[in-house]
Amino acid sequence: MAMRRIGEVVSTAQGLAIVRCPGEERPEIGTMVVDDRLDGVGRVVDVFGPVSRPYVAVTPHEKDDLPGLLGTKLYAR
Repeated sequence: MAMRRIGEVVSTAQGLAIVRCPGEERPEIGTMVVDDRLDGVGRVVDVFGPVSRPYVAVTPHEKDDLPGLLGTKLYAR
């Protein structure tokens, strides 16, 4: 199964990881998200912001891991 980079976690808010996409390409809502070790991180629950570089909200599997996700590159699975 191919992986595609969706961006880097730039913030956390209301129990969500906020990911900035590098370009216009963005994942669909419901997409499974993994880190660079292929560990499951969560699922995409929202896409928002400018079309040219949207943000993606990811609900993590483990809320306790949220602060540790800052700066992490995430991928669509």
